[in-house]
Amino acid sequence: MARTGWVKPVSDRRLSDLVSVGLLTRVFPADVIDEVVQAAGRTEQRNRALPARVMAYFSIGMGLYAEASYEDVFAQLTDGLSWSTGWSETFAPPSKSAIFQARRRLGFEPVRDLFARVARPLAGPDTPGSWLAGRRLMSIDGTILDLADSVVNTEFFGRPPVSRGEQSAFPQARLVALAECGTHAVLDAVMGPCTTSEIELSRELAGRFTPGMLVLADRGFYGFRLWAQAAATGADLLWRVKTNLRPRFQETLDDGSWLATIIPTSGTGRQSTTPLTVRVVDYTIDDGRDNPDSYRLLTTILDPAEASAEELATAYSERWEIETVFDELKTHQRGPRTVLRSKSPDLVKQEIWGHLCCHYAIRTLMVEAAQHAHRDPDRVSFVAALHIARRSVAQGDFSPSAP
Repeated sequence: MARTGWVKPVSDRRLSDLVSVGLLTRVFPADVIDEVVQAAGRTEQRNRALPARVMAYFSIGMGLYAEASYEDVFAQLTDGLSWSTGWSETFAPPSKSAIFQARRRLGFEPVRDLFARVARPLAGPDTPGSWLAGRRLMSIDGTILDLADSVVNTEFFGRPPVSRGEQSAFPQARLVALAECGTHAVLDAVMGPCTTSEIELSRELAGRFTPGMLVLADRGFYGFRLWAQAAATGADLLWRVKTNLRPRFQETLDDGSWLATIIPTSGTGRQSTTPLTVRVVDYTIDDGRDNPDSYRLLTTILDPAEASAEELATAYSERWEIETVFDELKTHQRGPRTVLRSKSPDLVKQEIWGHLCCHYAIRTLMVEAAQHAHRDPDRVSFVAALHIARRSVAQGDFSPSAP
């Protein structure tokens, strides 16, 4: 409602003209959003109060203000719902129903495609923890997200079993992501039902690896088929495997690592499968315990002159950076024990892609700040950057209907 005593000025500006999204518009420019919206066939056929471009920003805003209501999220994106000097009226935000309908019209595809279009590596040549032997350190891993308890979410995403044959309190989505170790920027992701394994989802992701990457993965990911698929992209791999995996020994190298061949460990025709050559690095970490953990790594970097066994073992420790990425997404950005709000599968996907876009925007801000201060991006507080991003959005100045 307008404040008492104010008179609505004569203007043809719509509420959507007032949306201000600060940092987000710099990372996700309006013209890029328009392009992905058009490519997805979501361009409006008539003039709407909540056009697709506004709702794309709103989807990212839901990631920035995960615990706020629809109305509160929109209020943060509209510069206080007031015009600048010379416009003295305050408007009520759109209704929850109007925002919900606009979200449905947008769907998840434009937000997914926006992330794919914009998310690019952020590490520079001197960014600490980002490189080994000229390869960009990347890490792949998965996590699960609690979803709103609705019938359609349960049917699509499923509920994981818990003790004594019971099911979890909420349906869950599984997310597998590829992140840049030195900057924590998520560059690619796939999602699906919790009943789909990480390995199955990773097959799609692994097919998009590119030369120049050195992809790190924990021992739960190894399988001959997935390894072969990922290696065929031209990316290099450094994966931990279970110590009971027995590659076929070929020769010991000067740094103590050794060359071996691998074949499938099960399945018909495995003995006739063409073996793949790998390099094996075995080591333990002396942490003072009587039985320290033993590590076995496989890598496609076969020459110790490019990366020694010690360098590879040190680089593998960067794999844990993606665990921090998930903590940033789930604990700080989304909020601890917070369930995603969307009650239908398509809107769940839209919300998750919005969260990923939001996280990428914050990480972009952090990398720029670290470069300016000549610091490691890992030493910049994500929580502090999140607060700055929220202030940037609330105080930004942008008209999404401008040409």
